[in-house]
Amino acid sequence: MSTFQPTAALLTLSIGALASLPALAEEVHYNQISLRAEASQEVPRDLMIVTLYTEAQNTDSAKLAAEITTAMNTAIGQAKQVKDVTLRQGNRNSYPIYDNKTQKITGWRERAELRLESTDFAALSKLTGDLMQTLKMGNMQFTVANATRKSSEDALLKDAVNAFKARAQLATEALGGKGYKIVNLNLNTNGYPQPFMRSAMMMKAGAPAMDAAPTPDVEAGTSEVSMSADGVIEVQMQ
Repeated sequence: MSTFQPTAALLTLSIGALASLPALAEEVHYNQISLRAEASQEVPRDLMIVTLYTEAQNTDSAKLAAEITTAMNTAIGQAKQVKDVTLRQGNRNSYPIYDNKTQKITGWRERAELRLESTDFAALSKLTGDLMQTLKMGNMQFTVANATRKSSEDALLKDAVNAFKARAQLATEALGGKGYKIVNLNLNTNGYPQPFMRSAMMMKAGAPAMDAAPTPDVEAGTSEVSMSADGVIEVQMQ
């Protein structure tokens, strides 16, 4: 009797293992199709960013720092008087000037930046022209404001989803299906282009060279932004 017991136990274990194999196998999906749709729109570059700076040198580092600070404080005070202009102090650097022969420090040079932002191009352009009486132009750039970016992304999301659904319906009809369900869907913004930068000012034509602060002409333009919808659908056949 005892010689048959191990065999029976082994047979029972083998049957149990075979019964569990279907549960371990991956489920097979049929009639699944990968699709991609995209929506795009022109978005205005509605935020103007101007960087101005002051730079000077002096043999006395303390006097130099005071000179730069005075120039920046004056400019900041002037900028604060203009409504809807956001201002931030940018980089401020000081470094020694060396004699070419002796390599001894003969003086100091310092530079400080002021960054101005606004969606009111006219106001910021006029302010820029006024400040350039005492400061120098670093650069001017145009980008998409955060509020505009969010609004455009919300609109693009709806457009991309609708475009995906339309393509899914076309694929279903082409296969002779009676309907479809979305298995998964990923939405991705293709990103906003880098700010459009202008290193030089375009002054109004005919402004006298010695006249008071000409206002820069600005043309921000637009950027094309797109959103893609990548996903998988499962077609329900007739």
